[in-house]
Amino acid sequence: MDISKIVIRVASDVDKLKIVKLSKEWEQENSTYGFYADEIEYINENRCFVACYEENIVGYIMGNLCESKKMKSIMQEGTQYFEVEEIYITPKYRNFGIGSMLFDYLENVLSNENIKEMLLSTATKDYESILNFYIKRKGMQFWSARLFKHL
Repeated sequence: MDISKIVIRVASDVDKLKIVKLSKEWEQENSTYGFYADEIEYINENRCFVACYEENIVGYIMGNLCESKKMKSIMQEGTQYFEVEEIYITPKYRNFGIGSMLFDYLENVLSNENIKEMLLSTATKDYESILNFYIKRKGMQFWSARLFKHL
């Protein structure tokens, strides 16, 4: 695959309908605890960006601007931040750097809007790969963890 052919852009209304389909694929993977496919209404509530390869959407990232409350250990009360709700790359296109490209694009957009903070939570079953991606490669810091055990 020629990574130089990847285009990252703001999702159009047509793209958002395709994100619904990708979300269903993600649910079928069963790679994340408690993930259910998104409906178009939910996607429309978020800011969405897509990664395209030869006119096909191969991944997306989406989330919202929020204002901090009860997060004093990481940011001042009332600080605007972007909450990443989802980032997904189709299995065939993983490990080519597309997730990094989406993440970097979003960071650039947010910097241009003077947003200084970004948060995300993950429920992936492959926590080691997520920690490697977000902490080691993307420079995020660990804030908290929520663990569970079925008894």
